[in-house]
Amino acid sequence: MSFFGRIREGLSRTKLQIFERFDEVVRSADAPELRSRPVDVETLEALEEVLITADVGVGASDRIVDAVRGRSPNGTSLRDLVKREIRAIFDAVDRLAVVEHHPKVTLIVGVNGTGKTTTVGKLANLLKREGAEPLICAADTFRAAAVEQLEIWANRAGVDMVRAREGTDPAAVVFDAISSGKARKRDPILVDTAGRLHTRLNLMGELEKIRRVASREVPGAPHESLLVLDATVGQNGLTQARAFMGAAGVNGVVLTKLDGTAKGGIAVAIANDLKLPIRYVGVGEGIDDLVEFSAEEYVDGLFEEKW
Repeated sequence: MSFFGRIREGLSRTKLQIFERFDEVVRSADAPELRSRPVDVETLEALEEVLITADVGVGASDRIVDAVRGRSPNGTSLRDLVKREIRAIFDAVDRLAVVEHHPKVTLIVGVNGTGKTTTVGKLANLLKREGAEPLICAADTFRAAAVEQLEIWANRAGVDMVRAREGTDPAAVVFDAISSGKARKRDPILVDTAGRLHTRLNLMGELEKIRRVASREVPGAPHESLLVLDATVGQNGLTQARAFMGAAGVNGVVLTKLDGTAKGGIAVAIANDLKLPIRYVGVGEGIDDLVEFSAEEYVDGLFEEKW
């Protein structure tokens, strides 16, 4: 199935939750006899409610409503205005620079329960399908079960994994994984870190140590620090993200469980409030259910009139 089909499928709950009301709002406002009039307050309030319900966030919702409020007579339809503003929000986010040093080191971080470990396995599978030879680093040395789970995913993806004894310094495991990756010519190296609450300063400090070790072994490493966010937690995920941006140098997001929420608009809030690119989206439980994010296809999937 194409990305458009997968993202459209993943957004099905969001669409069912908001689209009927959104469709009602824009159809009434875009009627030919109303196109030449300013958008009324009732319509603006209804639109704002729809956006907030979908977890688009206050900041992005205000921006979109302001654009609709300023619609010129006989101008763009409300539907197209909303889509255009959301696309502009995504377009304003900086993309990751091309990595010039190899192996590329990707740090995967997040709180417990977001689907972080399974995301590492799915990402390894995706990158291997694209022709890369990834190596997984099991840097969660606190929970033996986490390493065992990751090993299962590594085997499913058919990629190598570096692990250490329980209780080993996670930074030491990262050092070993980078050394092994260089020797085996594996690239990229995907580092699975322990899930941690963003309020635990000692554990957040551990991430800083991992980053220092990685940067000594490969210039610019970690080149990518991906925060795994659970789409079902909504706006609380933004609070988590801000903490990890400081401690882990997060420069991208993996949004998981998009298929399990009616609030898929959180992707817009992430782009607007955090200015972070969404790199991948989880749309299911299977190993192939991680897809690269496309803003254009996301917006089309969210606001397409008929499926």
